[in-house]
Amino acid sequence: MGGLPAHASVVVIGGGIMGCSTLYHLAKLGVGDAILLERNKLTSGTTWHSAAQVRALRHSRNLTRMIRYSVDLYSRLEEETGQSVGWIQKGSLSIATNPDRLTHIRRQEALAHAYGIEAHSIGADEAKERWPLMNAGDVLGAVWSPDDGRVSPSDVCSALVKAAKGLGVKFFEGTGVTGILKKNGRIAGVETAKGTVMCDAVALCAGLWSREAGAMAGERVPVLACEHFYLLTKPIEGVKGNIPTLSDHDGRLYIRDDGGGLLVGCFEPIGKPIGPGVLGETFEFGLLPEDWDHFEPMMMNALHRIPALEHAEVKMLLNGPEAFTPDGTFMLGETAGTRGLFLGCGMNSVGVASGGGAGMNLAHCIARGHAAYDLSEADAKRFAPVFDSLEHLMDRVPEILGTHYEIAYPGKQLASARGLRVGPLDAAHRGAAAHFGQFHDWERPLYFGKVAEPRMTFGRPDWFENVAAEVGAAHGAAAVFDASPLGKIEVEGPDAEAFLLRVCSGHVNRAPGSVIYTAMLNERGTFESDLTAQRIAANHYRLFVGTSAVARDLSRLRRHSAGFDVALSDSTEKYAVLCLMGPESSRVATECGAPELNGLGYFRVGTARIANKHVRAARLSYVGEAGWEITCLSGDASAIHRALAAAGARPAGLFAQTSMRIEKGFLAMGHELDGDVTPVETGLDFATRKSGGFIGAEALSERRASGVERLVVSLTYDDGMAVPLGHEPILIDGRVVGRTSSCSFGHRVGKPVALGLVNSALGDGARVKVDVARRLFDAAVTLGPVFDPDGSRMGVERR
Repeated sequence: MGGLPAHASVVVIGGGIMGCSTLYHLAKLGVGDAILLERNKLTSGTTWHSAAQVRALRHSRNLTRMIRYSVDLYSRLEEETGQSVGWIQKGSLSIATNPDRLTHIRRQEALAHAYGIEAHSIGADEAKERWPLMNAGDVLGAVWSPDDGRVSPSDVCSALVKAAKGLGVKFFEGTGVTGILKKNGRIAGVETAKGTVMCDAVALCAGLWSREAGAMAGERVPVLACEHFYLLTKPIEGVKGNIPTLSDHDGRLYIRDDGGGLLVGCFEPIGKPIGPGVLGETFEFGLLPEDWDHFEPMMMNALHRIPALEHAEVKMLLNGPEAFTPDGTFMLGETAGTRGLFLGCGMNSVGVASGGGAGMNLAHCIARGHAAYDLSEADAKRFAPVFDSLEHLMDRVPEILGTHYEIAYPGKQLASARGLRVGPLDAAHRGAAAHFGQFHDWERPLYFGKVAEPRMTFGRPDWFENVAAEVGAAHGAAAVFDASPLGKIEVEGPDAEAFLLRVCSGHVNRAPGSVIYTAMLNERGTFESDLTAQRIAANHYRLFVGTSAVARDLSRLRRHSAGFDVALSDSTEKYAVLCLMGPESSRVATECGAPELNGLGYFRVGTARIANKHVRAARLSYVGEAGWEITCLSGDASAIHRALAAAGARPAGLFAQTSMRIEKGFLAMGHELDGDVTPVETGLDFATRKSGGFIGAEALSERRASGVERLVVSLTYDDGMAVPLGHEPILIDGRVVGRTSSCSFGHRVGKPVALGLVNSALGDGARVKVDVARRLFDAAVTLGPVFDPDGSRMGVERR
């Protein structure tokens, strides 16, 4: 096809499904000089051996939306190019052999209804009719999903390539990238054995080799390959034509027809990681050795489920590598450290199903500066640097492979790669019998108290009374919540105020000593982040952002700082934050030698000394009780915590904080707030400057003028034993009108509570039903908090 061009707007590295989809969508968006470089042949890494199941439902609305786009795209490609993509829509059948799995699949069914996907509960007898070869003796129930199917991965890529070439873009096989060039922190070009191509952006879609490719640009890309197995048999009597995919996740199996025989794949509890050097540059259309010892437990499960396998002839045990990330979700978007370097990798064995939609969104990121819809859960900037450690990847990724088919119990935590980052109060928390969860790379207390290893359940959890006691302390006395893992960003310099007025939508021009709640919006007026800013001096602010948002938010701030005389720095490790909350917090502060804190007004910050240590305390609350968020040097945190505890403040964990947050109607990024909603419909427009002058102001003004009403509501359930978890459909007269976003038991109101996002405004006091695992629970709508709506317990000053 000729030599490499001297310049291309975008270079896509990798010719699997993700790379081919990205290049096709770049061409569709008008980037006609983009090129794709593949070291070997197209599809020769993972794509070619994919089982290529396409299941529409995912755990979030936008990931589901992305898969549905893939299905639509693959159908359109066949019409557009005449190239068959091998789409076979025979549905999928998910069976349950224990009560918790039945609840799990019924929750998935309810979620499918929330997202407009057809799914039906059926009994064991009907499941057996749909899959006659199955042993259904231990099946309790099943969910039938008629829209699911599969494609031929190589044919899909052929169709993408044909369509992309028709739009003028070029593919170069046998052209490995040997170096990535940067200038002033930006992508400048790529080096290959066939020459150098200067470019403005690189889309890194290198699959199994993405970690090594990222290292060429000095970027961490935490991806590691695991062995992935499926058995192929010769023809079996009773397998005629195409049949549905059988999902026996209790047996960790997926099973479908293949050439008159069966394909039996698995996601075993702990996978086999592939260390460095095994998958070299010449690994092309390659497979790894069969490992029958490793596969044997899965084979026994398969023989139990499909007795006909006992006499089947085996074609092969295919062992093909797949790339996984530390949390089981792919990476998509621009990196934090290099402008113009975009990741589309770590597909976690769902690359073919995701590739169409993920490639479209990556192309949008490159060509338009943002994904087509919020995909912050896949943000390329989300991982802590420690997760790129080979040691931690080798530990974590095998567990991630196994989580594919685990029951999604609330409160369940990963067991591997733990203890990576502990807070300054870790010893005190352990002394108080804390039970920890990992957030980002931090260990954070979920709850405190002597509890045997908690059983996983969809019912009322074993830690219920522990959390009730912690809420009781914060509500009736005093409690300390450790918020030290919050991200902290220092903004200093003569232009600090002018800079923040540009990047933040809130009233950051308030006087020193003020605390300001504000959002950072994008040009579309939707959320990039929400945060609190403490104005320490005229030229110094401290921003408090989400635990996992530091790299993303700091990157965004730096990219908008051109032309402003400001210095930005990450001070997360330097400072601890102890939140002293409750009606006795005033007494505790006084006994600890800081009576002056009682004179602080709400959303004001001042200094004091506790345990003879300097502190900066902000009068605000995330739990709806009076108190302060106390910032101190991390090295001083233990002494201050001891003093607070000696005065009667008891420790409280994240589960208590979440319960209290929901009762107060306080919204959270990734739950109620994301890149698809604005402050207007979330009820946070009160905190934005109507004078404008900030990024997103014009879009926000248009949104305000459109007359949209508040679409975030609070729910209180009638049944005190309901256990909502989130992502459940909200219904009126049998019609889905929204979904829950955050849920807990509200210990101060004595009922389960939730926050929800609805499609159109509901009235205060409206009655709804919520579908929790196909059981409908009655709930009342409140527009605002269900607890202390006027904020009197927090000492809020009315203006």
